[in-house]
Amino acid sequence: MSHMRPMDPSFPIEHQVAVDAAPVILVNVFTLDKADEQIFLKAWQDDAAFMKRQPGFISTQLHRAIGESPTYFNYAVWETMEDFRAAFMHPQFREKLSTYPSSAVASPHLFQKVAVPGICVA
Repeated sequence: MSHMRPMDPSFPIEHQVAVDAAPVILVNVFTLDKADEQIFLKAWQDDAAFMKRQPGFISTQLHRAIGESPTYFNYAVWETMEDFRAAFMHPQFREKLSTYPSSAVASPHLFQKVAVPGICVA
């Protein structure tokens, strides 16, 4: 990945992975040039296939913006931060980042579910 732009510059993903939490949800928004969509989709598919083989991986889903915007967003659910950290820092995964098109900008952030009484459970 040629560019990463944190959702929260004061606490980028490099700091988040040091926090112990379980389960964790990765949310990642990608922007790119429309001409690069097929290259992006192939790179994301390869990354997702790698992640699916890692311990603690639960699921992932990719979404595309409606209309002409070549904006994508994915989320991935992991059993623990330790599992995510091991996969995210794995040399094979880090190497795969170079296969994304140069126009791609990723904005990853990690989350945990929140319980809101009467609305949703954690």
